[in-house]
Amino acid sequence: MRFTSCLSVAVVLAAAAGAAPASAKTVVVTAAHMIDVLGGKRVDDAQIVIVDGRITTVGKRGDAIPAGAERIDLGNRTVLPGLIDMHVHLTSDPTLSGYRGLEFTDSYWTVIGVANARKTLDAGFTTVRNVGSSGYADVGIKQGIERGEIPGPRIVPATYALGVTGGHCDATEFPPSITVPAPQIANSPEGFRAAVRTIRKYGAQVVKVCMTGGVLSKTDSVGAQQLSYEEIKAIVDEAHMLGMRVAVHAHGTEGINVALRAGVDTIEHASLADATSFKLAKEHNAWFDMDIYDDDYILGEGAKNGVFQESLDKERAIGLKQRQTFRAAHAAGVKMLFGTDAGVYPNGNNALQFAKMVEWGMTPMEAIQSATSSAAQALDRTGDVGAIAAGRYGDLVAVDGDPLADIRTLERPSFVMKGGTVVRGGSAG
Repeated sequence: MRFTSCLSVAVVLAAAAGAAPASAKTVVVTAAHMIDVLGGKRVDDAQIVIVDGRITTVGKRGDAIPAGAERIDLGNRTVLPGLIDMHVHLTSDPTLSGYRGLEFTDSYWTVIGVANARKTLDAGFTTVRNVGSSGYADVGIKQGIERGEIPGPRIVPATYALGVTGGHCDATEFPPSITVPAPQIANSPEGFRAAVRTIRKYGAQVVKVCMTGGVLSKTDSVGAQQLSYEEIKAIVDEAHMLGMRVAVHAHGTEGINVALRAGVDTIEHASLADATSFKLAKEHNAWFDMDIYDDDYILGEGAKNGVFQESLDKERAIGLKQRQTFRAAHAAGVKMLFGTDAGVYPNGNNALQFAKMVEWGMTPMEAIQSATSSAAQALDRTGDVGAIAAGRYGDLVAVDGDPLADIRTLERPSFVMKGGTVVRGGSAG
């Protein structure tokens, strides 16, 4: 009887111990200024409480805080939500353009991706949408980050970017005697439905489609439409049924407008969009994601990096037009996102685009919102990222100075936090 009683007590005590909550990690961050992207304003003397990686309260410096909390004082800095880049290629290196990349084995590009993930996070970008990567490398990098094996941002992977035979997402730089595995290529509505199902099976969370020709691909016209309405509509229907969104690479006017009529979610590049495009984007609640810094880098560094001459010619023909389209789309009220095409220029330098967005028509607040609250909406992740607000991850970036007065301060973050853990910088002292 005594043995039974002791055993019962032990079981009860063990159960109680198991039910007791583990000690929560609490971090309190204070700063002289905070950018409230939801309210579109700057707030002074901010205090942010983060418990187990998520924000619980946002208030004023000096408000009551939980006992035993770790305190981080950012002094006179300005704190913002962790930034979001909606168009990156982590497994690309722009210094190895054209045929130079053929000197390296396939798995080398995953190594590049690991290095670029760290650079991107250090730059204050705590979330990225990776819109094209061979061999499901972006999924592998995402898994390594989530398991804590490597540092990097939160990744929304597209895996392979889908396209047609001979199109922008095909390998068009080789003669017929050389064949390249092409699981991303299809040539019919049903073929593209199957491709969407396949990439989702292996980890894609967004679908990327090459709707028109591109700058860096050989043998195609940058603006030429490459998928039919029936093909892009099949992709959109399949992706939306599976709960995925569709990002479409499109430079040319007709390709943009056909994709918008099919119900795509974001138009990448949008270089030659016209008034009809703007109208369709607003009607279909779509976003433009325009990489308007790239022109500077491609034309400045491309030749020495091995970029094909025909690609340089295409960039000269389209770069300025894209920036003019950006200004017109913004003025027309099209919803805009921050997407750099990082990998076309070096990953980690993502923030260089902010100044271009302001130069071509945005206010600094609008540019910041395009990389925070707007990006979170386009990702359908407003519960997790994109603002300093209760319930969202403790993803923060701080800069010296006021980014609303000088947007280029975002190019020099002095503090980065992801999920309540300091990645870069610390107390102002």
